[in-house]
Parts: sequence; structure tokens; C-alpha cells
Amino acid sequence: MLFVDYTDCCVRGVTEAQHNRSNITVCAFLAQLDVRKLLQGRVFSQSTDSALDEELQDVTFHTAASQQRSGDDVTSELPQLSVMEGLWCVAAGVFQVWMFVVVFLIMLPAMFGVSLGVTGVYIQVLVKILEWATIRIQRGQKEQPGVPVPLPAGIIERAAGSMEEEMGQLQSPRSLEGGHFALSDAFYFYKKGMESIVDDQVIQRFSSEELASWNLLTRTNQNFRYISLRLTVIWGLGVFVRYCILLPLRMTLAIIGLSWLVVGTTLVGCLPDSSVKDWLSELVHLTCYRICARGLSATIHYHNRENKPQKGGICVANHTTPIDMVILANDGCYAMVGQVHGGLLGVLQRSMVRSCPHVWFERSEMKDRHAVTSRLRAHVAAKTKLPILIFPEGTCINNTSVMMFKKGSFEIGGTVHPVAIKYDPRFGDAFWNSSKYNTVSYLLRTMTSWAVVVNVWYLPPMTLQQDGEDAAQFADRVKSAIARRGGLLDLAWDGGLKRAKVKDSLKEEQQRMYSSIIVGQRAVEGWSEDTEQQ
Repeated sequence: MLFVDYTDCCVRGVTEAQHNRSNITVCAFLAQLDVRKLLQGRVFSQSTDSALDEELQDVTFHTAASQQRSGDDVTSELPQLSVMEGLWCVAAGVFQVWMFVVVFLIMLPAMFGVSLGVTGVYIQVLVKILEWATIRIQRGQKEQPGVPVPLPAGIIERAAGSMEEEMGQLQSPRSLEGGHFALSDAFYFYKKGMESIVDDQVIQRFSSEELASWNLLTRTNQNFRYISLRLTVIWGLGVFVRYCILLPLRMTLAIIGLSWLVVGTTLVGCLPDSSVKDWLSELVHLTCYRICARGLSATIHYHNRENKPQKGGICVANHTTPIDMVILANDGCYAMVGQVHGGLLGVLQRSMVRSCPHVWFERSEMKDRHAVTSRLRAHVAAKTKLPILIFPEGTCINNTSVMMFKKGSFEIGGTVHPVAIKYDPRFGDAFWNSSKYNTVSYLLRTMTSWAVVVNVWYLPPMTLQQDGEDAAQFADRVKSAIARRGGLLDLAWDGGLKRAKVKDSLKEEQQRMYSSIIVGQRAVEGWSEDTEQQ
């Protein structure tokens, strides 16, 4: 009987230990007893009744002590559990609010091309703050003579005349028919050389545009943020807003937009060629680009939309940043032209070309000028295909000027639709200096800027004139029209000088111009023909 009672006690102890961790001490105590001795009957004698009662009392005492310790542990863990649960609830609430803002206040209006006016109010507030900062900086310049003053855009006043006119100012008038060499002619080239060294027209186009005043971004060349305490506080609040609020929001929208581009174009690419497929492809592209533009707080002003590029045409624009493509594609779809890349960009290219007739070239094909031209002509010949988007400069310029357009884009034929793009530098530097920043660094700088404010002008379509105009002259005419409309400086220099040496043809052109002044234009033309024949 005693054996059965003791066995029941063991079973009850094990069962309670499985449901309540406070009874672990009881199980441990009972497990320490020698069960084998119990089975052999060495313990179960009448003389052990009192000893067993004492053992049970000890078990009860240890159990009570264990329960008291367990209760203390549970009491101490309750505040920690309540704090963790509170943090999780706050995190879940913030995530829900975040997704509501992203989906219902940004994504859905962007998909339908609707603006709720939040970005406009944000831009107006920024303008007021920047105006106040400008006034405060100007006051600080008067109160603190040591504050640096921004330099003007150019420190060299260049003559606007031709080579012959400038040489005529350096010497006495001469007879151009007879012509003779004067030693003073060397001063002209000396003057031009010094101007290029001090204020080079090419190199300064590949650096960030200088601002008249500080725009509360640390990347400006002038360190204005320590003029006053209030200005420093405003700068600190701006850092918090840009990096802790705008950056996560913009990265979320960029990830959603690019993911939608890959998934959407891949699914549309599985459909057979039809008008429905083309419509769905344009819808996917427009939705993606609009979401990405909202992710940059882009405010885009389109002008003269009646001149928008039509299907079967060629759209040419000045180039400042890879975002140019996103800015233009917000108002219509284009067929992109570019080189095949690897990595993430390669994934995007392969998915995009499945649903839209983009023109991607291999590196070997890019060197074959005729192969590129033939593929572009075949695309333009199909009047039902989207207009081709080309940036004839071949590189990014700092939004202050337009450099030489490559004539290959104007040898294709067809109608050319010029587009002028001008960014507002007050809200951020849109220029991509590819020799200084990689793609990730540039995107991070752009996403931590205040906003992207840009004006886009659609110019009337232009075609090659029939009065002997060649492709190079046509390219210069289009470039000049874009520069005038966008308020940009029209430069004849090749943007390729950013990474390459000056071509011999440019040197020979200067030599030919000087020779025409010395020996006459006819002699120079004859010399040029003999040189080409040789």
C-alpha cells in the first residue's frame, strides 16, 4: 500500500512538472530517490513510515519555496513582457500608417496620374525657407566680413568676336588679299590659352553648378551653415527630415516601382503581339515611372504639349542625369536606346524589352556605326512603334549648357522632336558626375536632396533641310534651338573631352581658320583638298 501511494506521488509530481515549471524542484527531488531500492523492498518497512513522512514534508517545503521563487521571477518578467508588447504594438502601428501613406496617398494617385497637392505645398514651404536663409546669409555677410562670398559663374570676360576681329584689335589693319604674318598674332593664341587654363569652358561643365546662395545642403561648396544659431538649427532639422523621413520613403517607392517594372513587363511579355499587349506595356511603364518620380518628390512642369513626340519619330534632348528618362517617360512612353549591361540594370533591360521594342546594343555593335544606324532606321520606319529617345551629347552635362550633338542620331532620317530639360538647382544638384560618383552614390545623393523640380519644353518638330544641309549642320541647328528654349549656354565642344584628348580635327580647324586669314580662303580650301587626297 505504501509502495502504491509513493508511486502515485511520483506520477502526480511528474504530471504537475509538465504543466507548471514551479514543480521542477519536486521532480528533481523525487528523481534523486533510488527507485531500485524501492522495488527491492529495502525501504518499504514499517519502520520507515516516519522517515517517509519527513521526506514528504521536505518535498512540500521545497515545493513551496520553488513556487515562491517562480512567482518572484514571473513578477519581475511581467514589466519586460509588457514593454516588449508595447514596442511591437507601436512598430505595427507605424508600419500600418507607413503602408497607408505609401499605397493610398502616393502609389494609387501616381498610377492614375493624379496629384493630391502635397508635393506642391512642400515645394512652397521649401521656397519660403530658402528665401529666409538667403536673406539671413546676406545679412551675415555684412555683419561678418570673414564669411565667404560665392564666386560669380565666370571669372573671364570672353570676347564675342571672331578670330579675325580679335586679331585686328591686337595689330594695325592689314590687307587680307595680300596677307602677311605678324608676330603679334601669337598674342591671340596666348590669350586664348590663358583663358582656357584659368576658366576652361569644357572642364567646368562636368562639375556641379555653383549656386548664388546656400540651399541648406552640406554638399554645397560654400560653408554657410555657421552664420547663426537659427540657421544651424534649420539645417539640423533639414538633415533629420531628409535622412530619417524622405530617404526611407523614397527607397520604399523606388523598390516598389522597380519591382513592378520587372514583374509587370515580364507578365506582359508573355502575351502575343497585339494592340492589347502594347496598351498594357505602356500602362506598366507609365505606372512604374510615375511611382519612381513620386519617390523623388519630383515636380515636373511640361510646356507646349501639342509638340509631344509622335510614334515613328525621334526624340532628342539635352542630358543631365539618368533621371531624364524617368522625367520624360512620366508624360509618355519611349523606346530606349542604349548598351546592354549586366547586374540589376541588365535584369531591368531584359524584362523591359520583352514587352516594349527597346533598342539595346551589345558592346561590339556599338563600335559598328552602320549596324547601329540600320537598326534605328528599321525602328523609325515602323510608324506604329514608340518614338526613340536619344541623348545626342553622349554624356551628362551639369545643366548649365548644351555641348556638341553627335551627328549619328541625325543620319537616321525621319522627324526629330527636340526637347529641352532644365532643372532647378535650388532644391538639389541633378547632375551626375559619373567620374566621381557611382550609380549607388548618385542615387543616394538624389534621394537625400530636397526635391527634383524640372521644366520640360516640347519644341516644334524639325527635319533635315533640302538646301544641302548635312547631318552635322542639322545637329547644330537642333542643339541651338534646345539651348535657346532651356536658357542654356550653347557650346561647340564635344562632351567626349570629359575622358578623351582633344581630337586632331579640332586643332586642324583652328589652324585652317588662321591660315584663311593669312593666305586667303581659296588657298586654304585647296590645301585641305590636297591633304584629304593624301
